Amino acid sequence: MLAGRQLRAALTGLALGALTLTTLQGTATAATDTPVATSTHTARTSPVASIEAATARALARSLAEPAWQRQMAEAAVANKDVDLLALTAKSGAKRVKDFRTTLAEAEADVAEAKGLGKGAPSLLRVSLAGQKVTESALATTAPLVASAPADDDAKTIVAYDSAGKAHELDAAKTPDRPVYLVGVDGQKALAAGLKVVDEELAAKGIGTPATDEAHALSTADSGFWTTRIQSISVGDVQEPWFKGDAEIFTLVTGFGTDGKVRVDTVTMPYLDDENTTYYPNQILVNWSNYKYNLADAVIMEDDGDTNYSSLAKALAAVLLTITDQGAYIPLVDAIIDAMPTSWWTDDPDYVDSFYTLARETTGTRAGAAANARMTVDRYYVSAL
Repeated sequence: MLAGRQLRAALTGLALGALTLTTLQGTATAATDTPVATSTHTARTSPVASIEAATARALARSLAEPAWQRQMAEAAVANKDVDLLALTAKSGAKRVKDFRTTLAEAEADVAEAKGLGKGAPSLLRVSLAGQKVTESALATTAPLVASAPADDDAKTIVAYDSAGKAHELDAAKTPDRPVYLVGVDGQKALAAGLKVVDEELAAKGIGTPATDEAHALSTADSGFWTTRIQSISVGDVQEPWFKGDAEIFTLVTGFGTDGKVRVDTVTMPYLDDENTTYYPNQILVNWSNYKYNLADAVIMEDDGDTNYSSLAKALAAVLLTITDQGAYIPLVDAIIDAMPTSWWTDDPDYVDSFYTLARETTGTRAGAAANARMTVDRYYVSAL
């Protein structure tokens, strides 16, 4: 995920280097002791990171069960990300059942922290990091278990072994032994979160489904024009080894056909690597939804603690104060102003913004923060 930033064009990342692992202060510490500091400066409080850390400690203890350790090794080698809740359902060991109870509570806490409400999908995952290893070797290695700290600039990461002892890993260097990383499935959380945003904004009358449905019927016979992303690249998507892929989304804003401000959410799951050009041929703006031939786009990223319900409420509180004056009004600044200061740390990070995209806009555009660059064309979606 993109490193935390505060509306700046020049962004920084951690350089990956050689492999290093040290034991905390030369002596392993019990997991029940005070957690090891993950940075030389004051760490930011992160509800989701705290849940992930507690889950990592519980998972580490559960791996003292040999059969479960082998099961985990098999799953981790075979899959990039392992659904912990689903995997624990396949084991009958008491230690695993106890862990599953803890895990179920953690899942509920994550859903609440991210504002996803009831019915959220299982989100906690485990992946294998560090030195590559075979399944048979992994089953007998007893890897450490860690989670990503809230602070992208953390110097160290706390990991736990099956005896409940804490170890300190260098955050800037990939470890020289296998490490299980516990985290949230970002793409699942993003999909569920943007659904919450859409529903809550619709409830406030911002781009309501009823309006969309009626307008869709009126354009069904004729088709509609769109702005399509032919290619896009984003600078500084580099992440330290303990972070997963970026979860990028875009808020497209303008005035709907009813004259009210509307927000359309667009996911960009392919945007993972920095300075890499992607060719998604993805529709960014459906112009049949807008009154004017101008719209704005704000590219953001979920960096962990995004509470989507709070995001929707913050957006609505600001956007509902803006009325149609008979001419297009750029809305990028209103969206940025809606974000609390704390959200520019490890919450929905600002990536870049594109002001006044026109229906006739084609060619390559650089974002206002010079961090994103995209080439767009006009694309007509014909009726069936």
